[in-house]
Amino acid sequence: MTDLISTLADLVRRPSVNPMGRDVSGPEYLEGRVTDYLVQRFSAAGIPWAKQQVAPGRDNVIARVEATVPNARIVLWDAHQDTVPGDGMTVEPFAPLVRDGRLYGRGACDVKGGMAAMLVAIDRLWVSRQPRHATVVFSATINEEFGFTGVKAITRLWATAADERVTGDAPARALLAGQRPAAAIVAEPTELDVVTQHKGAVRWRVRIHGRACHSAFPERGDNAIYPTGRAILAIEQLARELLRRHPDHPCGPPTLSLGTVHGGSGVNLVPDLVVLEIDRRVMPGESPQEAREEVIRRIAEATPGARIDHDEPFLESVGLSDEASQSWAEAIVVAGRRMGHAPQCVAARYGTNASVLASAGVPSVVFGPGSIAQAHTADEWIALDQVAAAAVILVDCVATPVATGTQKSAVTS
Repeated sequence: MTDLISTLADLVRRPSVNPMGRDVSGPEYLEGRVTDYLVQRFSAAGIPWAKQQVAPGRDNVIARVEATVPNARIVLWDAHQDTVPGDGMTVEPFAPLVRDGRLYGRGACDVKGGMAAMLVAIDRLWVSRQPRHATVVFSATINEEFGFTGVKAITRLWATAADERVTGDAPARALLAGQRPAAAIVAEPTELDVVTQHKGAVRWRVRIHGRACHSAFPERGDNAIYPTGRAILAIEQLARELLRRHPDHPCGPPTLSLGTVHGGSGVNLVPDLVVLEIDRRVMPGESPQEAREEVIRRIAEATPGARIDHDEPFLESVGLSDEASQSWAEAIVVAGRRMGHAPQCVAARYGTNASVLASAGVPSVVFGPGSIAQAHTADEWIALDQVAAAAVILVDCVATPVATGTQKSAVTS
């Protein structure tokens, strides 16, 4: 397990914090350190790789391990590079600590443990003499935690329309040979279960305007906080109603959350602007646009006469449906059973890159070590035996023909 622990530790000690829309800077922000590590790793191993610039200083990394059998399908393995901030952690966020079979640090669970499993699996496939029944394309994507822009850029690599292509994508497009993957496995902490359906989300900012003045003469201004209060109550009421819609769905009911409120610059000033950030989680099959419009309508009804602007969403994704091909889900379950585990196909309340890939025509599942209960926590950790098991399962899925459709699956339900 030494190679696996060292790989995960290498990833954790390289900060890759997502600014989460904040105007911040510092050595811990953005994914560049992880990007450089991946490039060096693949170069040293002789594995073909390419970078894809998504934003200044923020690059996806693509690598490819070719199948050894003819007519093999391409499976995309995706793991995001970014993490949430390490503020308020009770362990050193970027000093990986191994204790009692766990590795602690920011991103250990979400999702550098899953990335480490994929990297070690790629190394083993690359040097193994076993047949490879699928071509593995690995994508290390940026900005999953805040906007999905990294994985959206990946979907351009198999776009056929000229107006969908970006000149800077050429090296990564060449590595994928312009082919759309037949399936994708997205790394997230699933405790080695397979998530086949999950929610999507739409997130945006609401700007509620007023007119500033001195607080000694508040009647001369227009306090933006007052209509904001009415808007917040309307959001709260709708959030309660949503919990009663589809309560028995495997992903749980749709939800609405008010995440941030920013307004006012001093107690002796009547505020002229309040900005809210809203998170609306959508069910598989539910329209993010229609969900957003319902929130906008409720706010308008509660604040007649107020001047309110709704920014375009900074994140918008549909839910992941389980109606797509299940061949790779079945392959993971079969491989897990061979190891003595009992993985199940499950639903999740959170969202992942998988829904973006599925929307781009790539049947996708979510799989990885660790529990979502440890993600983003003050003492984030992951069980190392699960990371090791995930690597073995991923190798097994490629080294056996179950997922290629050339062998009948052992999973029947």
